[in-house]
Amino acid sequence: MCELCAISSLIKTSPATSLHEFSQHGGKTGHHCDGWGLAEYDGTTALIHKESEAAAFSKRLEHLENHKHKTQCVICHIRRATIGEIALRNTQPFVCELQGHSHVFAHNGDLKNIWEEIIFSGDKPVGETDSEYAFYYLMSYIKELWHNSIPTLAQRINTITQVFTKLAKLGPANFIYSDGNYLYAFANKRIQINGKIEPPGMYCLIRQCNEAEGNSQKVVLFSSVPLTKENWQPVPSGQLFIAHSGTLLKP
Repeated sequence: MCELCAISSLIKTSPATSLHEFSQHGGKTGHHCDGWGLAEYDGTTALIHKESEAAAFSKRLEHLENHKHKTQCVICHIRRATIGEIALRNTQPFVCELQGHSHVFAHNGDLKNIWEEIIFSGDKPVGETDSEYAFYYLMSYIKELWHNSIPTLAQRINTITQVFTKLAKLGPANFIYSDGNYLYAFANKRIQINGKIEPPGMYCLIRQCNEAEGNSQKVVLFSSVPLTKENWQPVPSGQLFIAHSGTLLKP
């Protein structure tokens, strides 16, 4: 099963430390060696980096870590291929541009028979994964919601919750999504160390500290598994978490 990681911060920060530990799971300390992807936001626009290579040994990812580019929002994914060949088209995260916003999505899990269970008209995926199909299904709702104007947070929450809850009925379904304003996390279950498929599907960590410039920094991190020895908390199954500028918001 793939792994997810995402960061939302109050002040632009470098995700290098968390990114390095996460990337090691992609072929060195973990078996998620079939590709990696990273989306970093500049305002509402995301720059996407992807490779169908193991993250732990990627020179491109190493460059990104060393470059220490600062951002307020990052979404990362490392892949263990189960459906679809190892190729760039099957590498996450996926992105769609709407109303000047980059809508970025990543999933891990196993959405069994999603092609038969959920049928919708419109654009069709480029790759073969259940994750990309889930992304296109989500975007079929998001495009309608964002068609004429930028929706309220309440409208976004209602739509996203509806879609993610429906998808979670098909199997292990853990999602990270951002619309350029907010970062959303939804989890139900994943394969645990004991081999069982059960909650938690994701963990959350809230950091607050003072930076060298004297500014107070707030950071919210989501990850499939804890990346440090800090007090990571399980994301409750079936509940949508929303982060904005390093603060966790209540739905």
